[in-house]
Amino acid sequence: MMELDEVIKYELRLYVAGKTAKSVTALTNLKKYCEEHLKGQYVIEVVDLLQQPQLAEGDQIFAIPTLVRKVPEPIRKIIGDLSNEEKVLVGLNIIPVSK
Repeated sequence: MMELDEVIKYELRLYVAGKTAKSVTALTNLKKYCEEHLKGQYVIEVVDLLQQPQLAEGDQIFAIPTLVRKVPEPIRKIIGDLSNEEKVLVGLNIIPVSK
């Protein structure tokens, strides 16, 4: 039996503020990309800053929605509704930058 730590390679945290259209779109897009490219290798934590505003300070969140890749390091942030798949995948370092 495999340990959970051996399987999970990506720890992602999505900061939102309630269920706005952009927040819902960002989460939908993120789940879709993860299922297509990281199936079984990721965890997504959604942080609603309306309920937990103190958590924004730790990751220095200044805009929402913001996606933070916690693991693998280095930490990376992507702001917006994550509708540009290539930008998100490159930003998360899942695919290389195309020329």
